Amino acid sequence: MAAIGFTAAAPIAGFSSVAYAAETVRAEIGKPLQEAQKLAAAGKNKEALAKLKETDAVGGKSANEMYLIERTRASAAVAAGDNDAAAKAFEYVINSGKLSPAESAKFSEALAGIYYRAKDYNKAVTWFQRVLKDNPNNTAAHEYIVQILYTSGKYAEAAKELQATKNLSESQLGMLANIQLKQNDKAGYVQTLEKLAGSYPKPNYWTDLLNRVSGKPGFSSTLALDVLRLRLVNGLLSKPGEYMEMSQLALQAGNPAEAIKIIDQGYKKGALGTGSDAARHQRLKDLAAKTQTEFDAKLAATQAEAEKAKDADALANLGYALVSEGKAEKGLPLIEQAVKLGTGRNPEAIKLHLGIAQNIAGKKPAALNTLKSVKGTDGTADLARYWTLNINRPM
Repeated sequence: MAAIGFTAAAPIAGFSSVAYAAETVRAEIGKPLQEAQKLAAAGKNKEALAKLKETDAVGGKSANEMYLIERTRASAAVAAGDNDAAAKAFEYVINSGKLSPAESAKFSEALAGIYYRAKDYNKAVTWFQRVLKDNPNNTAAHEYIVQILYTSGKYAEAAKELQATKNLSESQLGMLANIQLKQNDKAGYVQTLEKLAGSYPKPNYWTDLLNRVSGKPGFSSTLALDVLRLRLVNGLLSKPGEYMEMSQLALQAGNPAEAIKIIDQGYKKGALGTGSDAARHQRLKDLAAKTQTEFDAKLAATQAEAEKAKDADALANLGYALVSEGKAEKGLPLIEQAVKLGTGRNPEAIKLHLGIAQNIAGKKPAALNTLKSVKGTDGTADLARYWTLNINRPM
């Protein structure tokens, strides 16, 4: 997190000798004050601070003289890196009542930054909170407060601040996720991880998310192919074994068209077709092509049999395979029929597959509506939610 900037020029702008005359500054104050300003303007801030000490020796200073001195000192001290002097000067200027609301906010933010750089975190939080009181939309001040709480080990307070904030940035979500891990808040961590994966779809977020859902107690092993589908669309498959496993699972699910696409992508990525297992890869490719030919030849009979038996699982698998083959107009009605039957081994998984198939067919609104309806505690609802994240992901 970058430190709040505060330039030396800003606090002393507009203080000319004419201004001193108008404000009736005595000569014994005005002369060293002007010289200090000139030194600061030339970048000689330590010399400027030394010159201001001449004004400190003058007694009976008016409130206005004190204000002009401390405002100049504030600027020079910040530029010179003298945090103690800068903090005292800033507090005096802010409490003088001479600043406009806009200037007061600017000085308060700068003072908070001074205390932050000086590692006086309690005072930094106090002043950042004052900044937020005047401007609740100051995101930088809020981020500093959270950062201070986090680095101070006040994780519960930091998490509370973050959770009360709308539209967290990626870094803020990452900090919240770290806090939840430290607190062993597994459910909260996954929720935050989902937000990261949805808004900032990076491979590491999706890898962690899918690993966690697969290892979740009660997760059904029958959803392994669905997890791999999410890994595939998020670019997480890279090893030959991963492409081989997924294509074999697709074939077992009666979906040769999907297996062919997976194998083709593996070849395109260079994961398949090379190395000592190249011949094995080719045999799998040939098997998928042969299975597709057989699938097409038996399609009419297979569909008639499934419809006659009102076999929800067979209808759903057949429909998904047709959608994968590019025949959504034939495949989607079969999956919809299976959903209506509601007699499959896992009716919620059939609804999940309908939502995915609708998305493949380019029917985004229908897909989102279907996925929203998926329930279940075996991982189906989680995967439906992750498909929703993928469909709505930022382009």
